[in-house]
Amino acid sequence: MCGENRGKGCGHEEILDDMSDKLGFTPQILETLGELEPEFLKKYNMCNNKILEDGVLPAKTKILMALAVVASKQCERCVISQMKSALKNGATKDEIMETMDVIFMTSGAPAVAACRDALKMLK
Repeated sequence: MCGENRGKGCGHEEILDDMSDKLGFTPQILETLGELEPEFLKKYNMCNNKILEDGVLPAKTKILMALAVVASKQCERCVISQMKSALKNGATKDEIMETMDVIFMTSGAPAVAACRDALKMLK
């Protein structure tokens, strides 16, 4: 599996398959990047593995942190991706809603608005 060796020696298709297994979906931008520049995808995968693996902080906590960051940037597609990842990695509705509190307190209503479509996944 590519994740075990951080993508070294893996082709972009194997890296995408590994990411898809961990995320529960494959973001389209990663497919495009893999075709255009496989080396960039390997670098991205190394960073992604740091988020999706337990360390001192559990992966779920790091993903919720990432959700807050992308919401603060008002990237709706990024929020949807992080929401899918959070749910796949066991985040509960209560944990996500507490993250929404943090998003609102630190970034305001525009950041919360960036979450509108992603929040529909909680229904």
